[in-house]
Amino acid sequence: MQSIKDTYQRITDTIVEQLEAGTKPWIRPWRGSVRHSRIPRRATGEAYRGINVLMLWVSGQMFGYEENTWMTYRQAQDLGGQVRKGEKGTLVVKYGTFTPKEREDDEDRSIPYLKGYTVFNVEQIEN
Repeated sequence: MQSIKDTYQRITDTIVEQLEAGTKPWIRPWRGSVRHSRIPRRATGEAYRGINVLMLWVSGQMFGYEENTWMTYRQAQDLGGQVRKGEKGTLVVKYGTFTPKEREDDEDRSIPYLKGYTVFNVEQIEN
């Protein structure tokens, strides 16, 4: 499992790489199809938010994806698809909080968490 620091580092590395290439990754280059210029969406149709939008825009631009739908490996399998051999996914993160059920002090306190996971563009998936 990836540590939080590793996840932060991968995001930072992606942004620095784009800056060194002369690209401002936070400014969407509105080129290509209208479909490509929209907010990236999950397989469920829900829009990504926050840093995930930036990460998916950068990946879409780097690899020339026209589609803006992304899903995990398991989601692709559940829908009858298969990620093509050799395809590389894109890091996205889930932020949230949880409250431990059993605490010695019985104090309800939310603890933040960050979990990184990999998604694939639908153009990387067969079937």
